[in-house]
Amino acid sequence: MTIANTAHQINEEIRDREVRLIGADGTQLGVMSAAEAQHQADAAGLDLVKISPTAVPPVCKLMDYGKFRFEQSKREKEARKNQHVVEVKEIRMSPGIDSGDFNTKLRSAQKFLAEGNRVKVTVRFRGREMAHTDIGKNLLLDFADQCRETANMDKEPKLEGRHMSIFLSAKPTKSK
Repeated sequence: MTIANTAHQINEEIRDREVRLIGADGTQLGVMSAAEAQHQADAAGLDLVKISPTAVPPVCKLMDYGKFRFEQSKREKEARKNQHVVEVKEIRMSPGIDSGDFNTKLRSAQKFLAEGNRVKVTVRFRGREMAHTDIGKNLLLDFADQCRETANMDKEPKLEGRHMSIFLSAKPTKSK
């Protein structure tokens, strides 16, 4: 494990002739040589951190760099905790599905959609069922119709080999 992936230049790494210095409290301390800025940082017991390397002259700030990195990693961790990865859940059916099984699969799909996931609904044709793909298409359209309050149908039913499928995605919630 690496200790710190320094994205900023700190202390002796700053080789610029002149820098614009900002104090720990955010006040402008003016333009001075890098050595003089480093001397002020040492006197205050803080680190000299280059925060804007592209500016002319580069902008440096007096701060406790260890505390800054810790708070930055804490913010990143919090942001990762709040994000949700959308998964694609699949529901498989056959054209001869009965209403009880259909309703069970429908409830499963609605649960997946409520969690914010996408749902792929697939009908598999076997043998002579391939001659009656219209039954599968009607089944998928009926499934999408039953979910219309909570979901949008992304694509029309599409036959790929022996499988016909649709994708459903949750409708965005209106939060005001």
